[in-house]
Amino acid sequence: MALKVRSAADASANYANRGAAAGPNYQKGVQGAGSTWLANTQAANATWKDGVSAAAARDAFAHGVSKSGPTKYQDKASNVGAQRYPDGVRKGATYYASGVQPYLDTLSNLTLPPRRPKGDPGNLARVQAVTAALRAKKVGG
Repeated sequence: MALKVRSAADASANYANRGAAAGPNYQKGVQGAGSTWLANTQAANATWKDGVSAAAARDAFAHGVSKSGPTKYQDKASNVGAQRYPDGVRKGATYYASGVQPYLDTLSNLTLPPRRPKGDPGNLARVQAVTAALRAKKVGG
């Protein structure tokens, strides 16, 4: 006997309706859960590595991108992302400031070689100094 399942349209409607109503439950569930999230996420590091390696081995990223195609990207970016982006940026401004500050400090303490005439290969030394300092900051903490 075949298993009786609901249609994709019914499942999708239920998912959307229940998800839209679940905001307060979601908020309640995540409040105070930071330390549990941290411990569980750190404990899952090896599993994450294994999963990423397995996905890379089967080329899952490229397959997923191809499966979605350009239309889904354009639709979601223009109809969902464009609405959420301004509020997300606004809410993330303090995190951005604290994240970018160490790099701005690195740049402000950097002494560059003198500027050379336009097109002079010596100007690349300025670029290399900036690149090296920012990379050292990133990987060195």
